[in-house]
Order: sequence, then C-alpha cells, then structure tokens
Amino acid sequence: MISIVDAPSVLGLFPRGVETLPDALHQRDIAGRLGVSRLRSLTPPAYSPERDPATGINNAAGIVTFAHTLADTVTDELDAGAFPLVLGGDCTIVFGPLLALASRGRPGLLFLDGHADFAHPQDEPSGEAASMDLALATGHGPIVFGPIGMFDPLIDADRVAVLGYRVHNDGTDRNRGVHVRDTAITAIDLDDMRRRGVMRATADAIEVVAREDLSGFWIHLDVDVLDDDLMPAVDYRNPGGLSWEELTLVVKSAVATGRAQGMDIAIFNPRLDPGGHLAERLVAFLVDCLASPS
Repeated sequence: MISIVDAPSVLGLFPRGVETLPDALHQRDIAGRLGVSRLRSLTPPAYSPERDPATGINNAAGIVTFAHTLADTVTDELDAGAFPLVLGGDCTIVFGPLLALASRGRPGLLFLDGHADFAHPQDEPSGEAASMDLALATGHGPIVFGPIGMFDPLIDADRVAVLGYRVHNDGTDRNRGVHVRDTAITAIDLDDMRRRGVMRATADAIEVVAREDLSGFWIHLDVDVLDDDLMPAVDYRNPGGLSWEELTLVVKSAVATGRAQGMDIAIFNPRLDPGGHLAERLVAFLVDCLASPS
C-alpha cells in the first residue's frame, strides 16, 4: 500500500517554485494513478532569508522543527503498513523520514542526486541546507546543528550509498576539505556508475543499504540526478545525468528488494515546466516504479 505525504518545504533552498511540486503532481492525478488511499498534507514553517548566525544555515530551527513534524507523519504511515511517498520540497525533507526510521531501527539510505550534498556551512556561501543535507544527516555539520530527535548523527555514514552524482566543481562533494569518498559513505559518481555499468553500480549501492544487519532503507530522489536535457526544471542546472530508463532501473531494483521503506522526491520546480510535460513524465515514472511495490 502506497501513501502520499505532501511536504512542500523549501527551508533548505528558496521559495521560487519547488514548493509547488506536490500540487503539480496531484494535478496529474498521481494519487489515483498509484491507487493511493492515504494522503497527508503538511505545512512547513515560514521561510526566512536570514542566515542563522550560530549554525551558518538558513532556517536551521525551522528545518529541525519540520523534520519532527514529517517524522511523526511518516511514522504513522509506516505503522499503518504503508510505503510513504513524500513529495517535497527541497532535499532537507530527507531528515523527517530518516528520523522516523531511526526511531524504529538502523536504516540505510539510498541517495540519488546530481550533487553529493556534502558541503559544510562554512564553505557554502548561500547558507542553503539543500547543499548540505547529506553532510548534516551523517554528522559532518557544525556541532550546534542538531541533534534531530535523539539522533546525532541521524544516520551513520557506512549505511549510506550515494549513486549517480556528477557535480564536482561547486564544493558540494567536499566538507571542510574532506571529499565524500574519503568517508565511510559509499559514493558512486556518474562516471564510476557508467564504468561499472548501471546494473552493477546499482547492485553495489543496494548491497550497502539493504544488508541484513539493517532494518530496511529509505530512497531519496533529487530529480537533478536526471540528465539536464531530460529534466531542466531544476534551479541549479548542470550538464549530463541519468536517463529516465537508467533511473527507472535503479529505483525498480531498490523497490524489488522488499527492503525499501519509502521514498521522497525533491527539487523538481514546476514553474520551470510551463507546459506540464515534465510533471507528467515524473508521474509516469513514479507509477512505473511504485505501482506494485514489493
């Protein structure tokens, strides 16, 4: 059973369109096409452009507050036996599901993103936590950020696999000079993914997050992991990326393990998709991947 949770938070980015992601997908009847009977809608705290002086992160307190709100909702859906599909929003929505799963066991995280999101606020001039969410979740942020719930970090680095990221020139794969590859995180960038082959790279990532000593895993999908020619409706564009077919293989393979607990979708900006064609393609993709989850 799939449920949908609308979580249109842009606290880690800016309110320029990503907050309309759930509405755009609902306009194309995502709930009906997935056979969803449980639909929840959350309202995040108000956005502020002011950078928090203690953490160096915009909306730091609001991000933590919304993580708790979203975690409670995801927990309710999991308790009901559902596979929650969380519609963001920016990438900081991943904190809520991770908190929910951390409260239930030791989860893994399959992180599909065009960026590694591993920046530190001291190196991130914008203060946008959507560039740092993986770093913050794995305890590579400032000491004054967190804990979220009782967990600091939210997830241990060795339970995370980053797959398909391709941006190396903007600092988002480094944290105070430490490359994401030099941590316990399994990082398979796009070039490495293509060298190994998509099927082998996907299997390698799933082996990390679905292993038997873990209590399942969460799938985080930032749509900018897709090729920019196929998904230009994102605020930070970079050439290259996965094809729809490649991404479908990855997500279907993850769901087919029977160990995926849920999934979130982030960063799609419908205002950059005036004809609605990309929203339709995204819904079709989700239906293809999730209509019959294991």
